[in-house]
Formats: sequence, C-alpha cells, structure tokens
Amino acid sequence: MIDYSPMWEYMAAHSISQYYLLKHGIDNKTLYNIKRNENITVLTLEKLCKALNCTPNDIIRFRD
Repeated sequence: MIDYSPMWEYMAAHSISQYYLLKHGIDNKTLYNIKRNENITVLTLEKLCKALNCTPNDIIRFRD
C-alpha cells in the first residue's frame, strides 16, 4: 500500500502549504489523489521532489 504521510510530515516540518505546491505545478487532482493514498506518476513524483527540494523517500513509503 502506498502511503504519502512522509510528504505531509515533511511539509509541516518545513512550513510548506498546499498552496505552495499549487503554485509549483502540482494540480488539485494530484493533491486529491495523494490525500487518498492513490497512485501518482513518476513524473509527478519528480515534480514534487523538485518543488519540495527533497527525495522520493521524503514523500512516499510503502506498507504491506
């Protein structure tokens, strides 16, 4: 199972808002999918990493 809670924790620790992501090319549908722990593309993961200046490990974790 995909879990995006590391991303929300990272954003909270660095005082980054969802509005910041919207301004950096992440759309509402993507944020909706992330909130529901649904799939996103690798290109979207790359955009998130660039916008947040982090690695994929800071955004996603896999659970059984």
